[in-house]
Amino acid sequence: MKYTKFKKVNLPDRTWPDREIEKAPVWCSVDLRDGNQALINPMDIEKKVRFFNLLVQMGFKEIEIGFPSASDTEYAFCRYLIEEGLIPDDVTISILTQAREHLIAKSAEALEGAKNVIVHLYNSTSTMQREVVFQKSQEEIIEIALQGVAWVKQYFADFEGSVRLEYSPESFTQTELDFAARICNAVVDAWDPKADEKVIINLPSTVESATPNVYADQIEWMCRYLARREQILVSLHAHNDRGTAVAATELALMAGADRVEGTLLGNGERTGNVDIITLALNMYTQGVDPRLDLSDVDKIIEVVEYCNEIKTHPRHPYVGSLVYTAFSGSHQDAIKKGMEKQKEGERWYVPYLPIDPKDVGRSYESIIRVNSQSGKGGVSYILESAYGFKIPKAMQPYVGRAVQKVSDAKGGVLSEQEIFTIFAESFLNIAKPYALDSVKIEIENHQAHLEGLLKTKNGEETVSATGGGVIEALSRILKNKTGNFEIVSYHEHALSRGSDARAAAYFAIRKEGKTYWGAGEAENITYASINALLSACNIAQQG
Repeated sequence: MKYTKFKKVNLPDRTWPDREIEKAPVWCSVDLRDGNQALINPMDIEKKVRFFNLLVQMGFKEIEIGFPSASDTEYAFCRYLIEEGLIPDDVTISILTQAREHLIAKSAEALEGAKNVIVHLYNSTSTMQREVVFQKSQEEIIEIALQGVAWVKQYFADFEGSVRLEYSPESFTQTELDFAARICNAVVDAWDPKADEKVIINLPSTVESATPNVYADQIEWMCRYLARREQILVSLHAHNDRGTAVAATELALMAGADRVEGTLLGNGERTGNVDIITLALNMYTQGVDPRLDLSDVDKIIEVVEYCNEIKTHPRHPYVGSLVYTAFSGSHQDAIKKGMEKQKEGERWYVPYLPIDPKDVGRSYESIIRVNSQSGKGGVSYILESAYGFKIPKAMQPYVGRAVQKVSDAKGGVLSEQEIFTIFAESFLNIAKPYALDSVKIEIENHQAHLEGLLKTKNGEETVSATGGGVIEALSRILKNKTGNFEIVSYHEHALSRGSDARAAAYFAIRKEGKTYWGAGEAENITYASINALLSACNIAQQG
């Protein structure tokens, strides 16, 4: 067999499966370093500054800005942030460096004048890296890390700002756990943090190699065997090679980690880094404050797509253009009913929508979109939300079939305007073959007298009738012209469109064993009702 199964961790008394995420971790964006180095066209300074400003606005307090010793652009960007005063006092910038003297010296030079910095030191520790790449023993790998710590202490000895150390045993998940603990403990001892200082021990899943529970086991094991745990922030940095970086990070947080490194929308090498937005909004839907401002995801997407030159998938969790959109008829019906019952300020309780789109800056306009897979619920939702027409439940199948007939023929998605046009042409104020103009109504002694000009393809004539109400009088006129029918349903409601208050009404009639629905709109309920009944009769005449 070419591939072998990843070995599980011997941790029979693991505790993380019984824990929950109860608070947000310390977030650190690595978009400007890890994300940037994975781009076909790396960001220039203008893009990096725009991205940095976005991260600050979102509330990130730790931002890894790059690898300033690696290139002139990276160095210049670091200097630009510092010299232009773009780093808020409560934001700490982080830089990455290998455990090599000239790189650490260059990094110290690049960071001069910054108030709060993290020096992120790393070297590879995995069995594979030791054997294939470096051909070094465990002791030699530890010596590389300790020499790196010594150089950091040397070159930052006179640094005026605050300096914190972060250490990553690169390819941690492919490193023997006892060796990972030994090298991390040696690094912490060599740095020897002050009583109130915390070293960041970052334990990356550099190449995702196992199921998420294995990463959680590894993190819980490390949390037990890190010697100065109270002076350590255990940090996560998951890649997405198996497509489970979010799950792995969530389980690892349950296992005791304190900090998460990741990128917006998951950009990064190969299949990317863990997506901080997905992680944060997962927490939000569970009632945990993510401590990041995600109230305008469209703005975030705009900046990220511009800077990274990568489009966002329409199904990307929480932020994709289609994630709050339902096409399925049964889904649409459930969402419609949920939205009708949802009240402002109450617990969110809408089927198929785990989060209120408005919480991330989206409107309700695209929750339901109609295509050939849609049903009556979606059509009626759009007619009500966009145009104010509250289609009676019994009428909805009739309207739905009319819309579906067009969508089947056309293919693709129908716009709100197209849906309204189908409704209007099929049911609303239908004036053929009969139209009634110049209507006069008189009410006397609880009787209504209706008179008007009835127009047909054969001409026009004055008609009149008296009844117990306007509709009864109109029914007598129409029965005389179209034949007998029975009114079986009637609904009405106020309809406000723009600045003009109007009314809508709906009639169902039964004629020769078949039911026909009509709708009417007018300046008041009386005239809307006249139009609705006339529409139903005309539709019946049309067959």
